[in-house]
Amino acid sequence: MKKFRKVLDGLTTSSPGGTMGSPSCGSAAGTPTAAPTPKEIDVQETLVSENFQLCKTVRHGFPYQPTALAFDPVQKILAIGSRSGGVRILGRPGVDCYCQHESGAAVLQLQFLVNEGALVTACADDTLHLWNLRQRRPAVLHSLKFNRERITFCHLPFQSKWLYVGTERGNTHIVNIESFILSGYVIMWNKAIELSTKTHPGPVVHLSDSPKDEGKLLIGFESGTIVQWDLRVKKADFRIYYDEAIHSVGWHHEGKQFMCSHSDGSLTMWNLRNTTKPFQVTFPHGKIQKDGRKESCKPILKVEYKTCRNSEPFIIFSGGLSYDKAGRRPTLTIMHGKAITVLEMDYPIVEFMALCETPYNNEVQEPYAVVVLLEKDLIVVDLTQSNFPVFENPYPMDIHESPVTCTAYFAECPPDIIPILYSIGAKHKKTGYSQKEWPIAGGTWTLGSHTYPEIIITGHADGSIKFWDASAITLQMLYKLKTSKAFEKPKQGEGRAAELVEEDPFAVQMVSWCPQSRIFCVVGISAHIILYRFSKYDANTQIVSLEVRLQCESEDVISPSENENNPCFTESGSHSPQPHQQHPPSPGSRTPEGIKDSIPCLKVKDRMVRVPPGYQAELVIQLLWVDGEPPQQITSLDVNSAYGLLAFGNCNGLAVVDYMQKTILLCVSTLDLYGAADPYQRLTRSPRRNRQSTSGLTELSDNQQSIDMERSKSPTSVHYPTSLHNDPRVLPEPVASLRASHCSPVFYLLDNDHVNGHCTSPTSQPCSAGKPRVPMGPEGPRLTRRGPGRPPFRKAQSAACMEISLPVSHTEESRENSFSRSRSSSVSSIDRDTKEAITTLQFGESYGRKTDAVPTPCLWVGTSLGVVLLIPMSIPTDQEDRMEEPVTIGPSGAVLMLKGSVLRFSFLDCMGALLQSPYEVWRDPNAPEDPDRPRKRKLVHFSPSSSQDTCGDGHLAVVCSERQAKVFLMPSQSCLFVHNITESSFVLRADVVSVSNSVCLACFCANGHVMTLSLPSLRPLMDINYLPLTDMRIARTFCFTNGGQALYLSSPTEIQRITYSQEMCDNLQEMLGELFTPIETPEAQNRGFLKGFFGGNANTFDREELFGEAAAGKASRSLAQHIPGQGGMEGMKVAASGVVGDLARARIALDERGQRLGELEERTALMMTSAETFSKHAHELMLKCKDKKWYQF
Repeated sequence: MKKFRKVLDGLTTSSPGGTMGSPSCGSAAGTPTAAPTPKEIDVQETLVSENFQLCKTVRHGFPYQPTALAFDPVQKILAIGSRSGGVRILGRPGVDCYCQHESGAAVLQLQFLVNEGALVTACADDTLHLWNLRQRRPAVLHSLKFNRERITFCHLPFQSKWLYVGTERGNTHIVNIESFILSGYVIMWNKAIELSTKTHPGPVVHLSDSPKDEGKLLIGFESGTIVQWDLRVKKADFRIYYDEAIHSVGWHHEGKQFMCSHSDGSLTMWNLRNTTKPFQVTFPHGKIQKDGRKESCKPILKVEYKTCRNSEPFIIFSGGLSYDKAGRRPTLTIMHGKAITVLEMDYPIVEFMALCETPYNNEVQEPYAVVVLLEKDLIVVDLTQSNFPVFENPYPMDIHESPVTCTAYFAECPPDIIPILYSIGAKHKKTGYSQKEWPIAGGTWTLGSHTYPEIIITGHADGSIKFWDASAITLQMLYKLKTSKAFEKPKQGEGRAAELVEEDPFAVQMVSWCPQSRIFCVVGISAHIILYRFSKYDANTQIVSLEVRLQCESEDVISPSENENNPCFTESGSHSPQPHQQHPPSPGSRTPEGIKDSIPCLKVKDRMVRVPPGYQAELVIQLLWVDGEPPQQITSLDVNSAYGLLAFGNCNGLAVVDYMQKTILLCVSTLDLYGAADPYQRLTRSPRRNRQSTSGLTELSDNQQSIDMERSKSPTSVHYPTSLHNDPRVLPEPVASLRASHCSPVFYLLDNDHVNGHCTSPTSQPCSAGKPRVPMGPEGPRLTRRGPGRPPFRKAQSAACMEISLPVSHTEESRENSFSRSRSSSVSSIDRDTKEAITTLQFGESYGRKTDAVPTPCLWVGTSLGVVLLIPMSIPTDQEDRMEEPVTIGPSGAVLMLKGSVLRFSFLDCMGALLQSPYEVWRDPNAPEDPDRPRKRKLVHFSPSSSQDTCGDGHLAVVCSERQAKVFLMPSQSCLFVHNITESSFVLRADVVSVSNSVCLACFCANGHVMTLSLPSLRPLMDINYLPLTDMRIARTFCFTNGGQALYLSSPTEIQRITYSQEMCDNLQEMLGELFTPIETPEAQNRGFLKGFFGGNANTFDREELFGEAAAGKASRSLAQHIPGQGGMEGMKVAASGVVGDLARARIALDERGQRLGELEERTALMMTSAETFSKHAHELMLKCKDKKWYQF
């Protein structure tokens, strides 16, 4: 065995550079190839490293785990902070910006510098940051890190440059926004409360300046203490001690009264004339019980008190419901006069904010909307209508409506596909929204010149599919498809369906879409495939169902040490492996009738159904249960509209379906695909299987009754029923081929994002054969159903995080079995297991054998052991013959070898141009027929021989695996170039994409590296460590597309798009929206003579005089540390490129000059006063001593 391994290692290893004529690639017989001639590889490559640069472009979706909310009432932009340190800034549709704090600390609070183009963020690491929003990509100008105190609340008065910061110790500090330096003015907690108070008032939970007088600061402490602090005289005007804890405070605009919300569900109204007790206490949701006591209520977390000119004020608050009503959803209550409206929310309320007409807090507020930030949604309520409708959200905030389980990205789509999908999807939009325009309408955005049609497809846990228009870095939903409508609803208590209702049986695993033919295929978690055709007309149709028995016989793989070499992972990892012959049967499996056999996981609707325009299900393919074991999940899929064929595989084998004739052409184990060309030495196989014929792929017979023709030909002499494989007893043994193994090398959906801190290979797990080796008591069937063969989709989880490996056992033996091949060569696990998964499939025009003179339709098959198989096919070309004559599948042709699991195939002509797979031009299947012009199939072929005038026949095949990439010349099968992509990690995703009018191979590795290789020479062009800590969700959803773009699910609710093209990076500034637009600040209303006379001296308050260094001195250096931001100079450079920049720069210079002049004037005045005092004292002393004698001194 060691000798055999050395031979294989010699065949599969290669030099890193990929030299011509490398003897490392084997042909079908496993012998080294001869060096190709220079003529064969004379391709002028145009891509160089300078064509590539990696950067983020835009993030779509709802901010994950939001924590804070802010709104600029003049600029009309909204900011949302998150627990991971992210900040999303939203304006009009198209204005959507994402910023990230480097520390990753949660955002506690956000404060806009209203109409100044700046934002202050307070984070959980007790750091304040000032963001410059006057550039398309905001950057931090200043940071201030508090060392000894924790930040709990911030308040920035309108048109003020002094920020009040409350802390956990109860102190209030003041920060200069321009210099981001602490003032020496501090309101200490022990000065704010009375000396006689024996207890600490708690953290500061509220700060606000009085609308009547800006020199009065209202401080709310958590314990229920409220203090109004006179900033001028540095003492408290009044103190309120209330029994209940305070959560928030809201002022009346006249500044004579304010409202507080408390932890007992009450609202208290206080008048400044009498602060000994509240003049009004209400429990909005607390009813009086029979014994006369009030119901206990939940805390009111926030209240807003907003006045109106022509009606009663609005009192808006969250929480406050009574405790006895269990199960009630979170609510927002709007009290307007005597009317009380309770709005129930789908998710808990994080924060809400009333949007008002004026930015001044001493004017009538006139609220027109309420922004409600929920844990998983953003809602804006229209306050101008009595029924309080919500606005239709223009942002794609519902990506996570059901957890995302897979993604696909298509650039340069046919231009007509987006309008068609939008017109059909628009018919199913919800109604009842407010008729007014979306109120968050700030910023500017224009459609850039570098745009082309792009579509993103997301698959979800509930079986739904969403098509999104992703053109011009925006995202808008076009069309939603529900795959569950093809099946009957699972009913509780009915056998196998009862086990499915707790899961997501329709969850989408992968999708395959051909934009040209509009053929769409969906692979589901229940081992099912649905094929859809697109139609602009509704229709009455019956879905055809095919059932495939793609399982492994229990005797198929036998090893003397099966217990040791093939451990079966259970869901918890705690069950010890047992021989499958000895497990105790479940009560239901003792009789043949009690074992699930030859039944699919789901029941297809078997009646005529009315389907609306759009994608209409035509065919459902399902894998069957065998002897009580569930079918293995499907790991690969490809569909070709020109051939009318669909191929799929899993860790048991491969199946090919003719979806035009609705027949199964091939259903065979991976091992039987090789025939005599098997490159591996397999374990001993059972005598029963050895006696069976395995020549179905290597010999063809004209006898319709032969087993070989049953497997390679679609019979057309008889009408096939809708379910071809209903009864396995009438089928030949090879067709009902392989039985289920218990472990599947597919992606899982689990709650955690990491496995042992690193990402494991998605296809490196060997599949253990035989029955599940878990003890089967009363929970036996449940364990089998929900074990690694059928991972659960949990609806209660906050995110569908993607997992790429089996649950890891803590024993060395199981770890070695699960990860062995992902850390060594592709042959390291040959002696452990013979199961081999089909990892990728590709139809195309190619050469199945070395001797082929012309290209023919072929199916390229890649396996988890690094083997590439070519299966030639014969497909009738005439349209009538195509529906009548059978498609024949020839024996396996070439066998090529690579390190690691095969991930991707692609084909180039000899000039290096990308060869697309042939396709059928779309035609509406339900369109009315014209008798004069019968409809015909229009096929588009990209044959390799069509562009070979200068190079002769042949084409290049690019094959990429987890470890390396190779370029083969067909039909000679000689390896022209080879490149070892990674030794320490493995490739998760690889695609051949077009960039800058050329093509390259783009790879994403498990260690977070994104790299590109030239084609066909496989020269490294870019290698960037983009995501050092790759989690499973990113690994599952990462995908490349043409134009140098890619995307992945950065959180359970957000899609992050990136580009690796230098050209797009250069044009990105043009494509992004402007957050800041020059707008004049609205003027304050005239207060009138009487109000100005009796309203105090609010307008004469000068904060600079109180808080400046001259008056207050400097703060302690150990209290806070100033950190200059990296975006300061960058922001100035960007701002200097326009009129706004000039004005901003001039304003900053004037402010600085004015500040210096003011300081100089203050110092001069201080010196003059000091001089006058000295002169006075000297004169008094002179007069006193004038008449005294010398001896009197």
